[in-house]
Amino acid sequence: MLEKIIKMTRSEQQGAPRPVMLAIAGDSASGKTTLTKGLVEAVGPERCLSICVDDYHRYDREERRALPFTPLHPDCNYIDIMEQHLQLLALGRPILKPVYDHATGRFTRPQYVEPKEFVIIEGLHPLSTKLTRACFDVTVYLDPPEPIRRGWKVDRDCRKRGYTEAQVLAELERREPESQKFIRPQRRFADIVVRFAPIAGRDEPPGTPLSAELLLRPTIKHPALSSVLTDDHRDAIHLKIMRDQDGTPTDCLHVHGPASQEEARHVEKAIWEELEATHGLPERIGEINPGDRSEPLAITQLILLYHLLQTKTGA
Repeated sequence: MLEKIIKMTRSEQQGAPRPVMLAIAGDSASGKTTLTKGLVEAVGPERCLSICVDDYHRYDREERRALPFTPLHPDCNYIDIMEQHLQLLALGRPILKPVYDHATGRFTRPQYVEPKEFVIIEGLHPLSTKLTRACFDVTVYLDPPEPIRRGWKVDRDCRKRGYTEAQVLAELERREPESQKFIRPQRRFADIVVRFAPIAGRDEPPGTPLSAELLLRPTIKHPALSSVLTDDHRDAIHLKIMRDQDGTPTDCLHVHGPASQEEARHVEKAIWEELEATHGLPERIGEINPGDRSEPLAITQLILLYHLLQTKTGA
């Protein structure tokens, strides 16, 4: 019943405005941090707080070597403390957050954190319990095809975290049963499921930019995008009805990676205008790495930005 209480408390809260809470869940190296960084950049770090719930790991990297489970298992995380902190943030209250350093695999000094207008929570377990899910206004799950995610993980962990390719591949195999049991089931609780992948059924040459599919479930109100969902923009973006995993008909927004940059930018500007923003389109939206940009990522971030701003307006 606690999840119902937190929802009621948030909806009835008086006085100081509560933050807009967005969850971005997904498996390791599915693109959560990249998606989050673009949103923070677009909103402004003075207005937007992002937290990775990897900080709630129970054990450091060295301690985990002797354990029979991985960070994907709830027992490897302080889920109860994460629940408490999400409730406090959702009600506009500060927390003393643990800090896990991925570069060293160790914990550092806890951080005093006050919520801002927008709070983005990303990581492995933000949608893992009823209570955590009750804290969010909008929920997202990143669902790239496994071969693509594994390639991203090998690249990231070797470049940034000091692992060898053999170590990463071995860890992926070790994690697979827990990923299937604890991470992927969170997909069914997301308002939006995002999948970066090649266009299905097309034999595209290597190096073709990935496209994006956004499954827009009717659990929240999505933007109409009437100005961009036209025949003029069909090579860049279109909407169709598809079957969700449970067979339910659901809107699916397709954003084409191979579309020309000029056409994609035109769509991005049109979406930005629908947001009635008072400043220009953020320069770094859609950025994967410095100098490496994805237009489908940019459009995905703009769709999520719409939800953040619309929720703020209606709060």
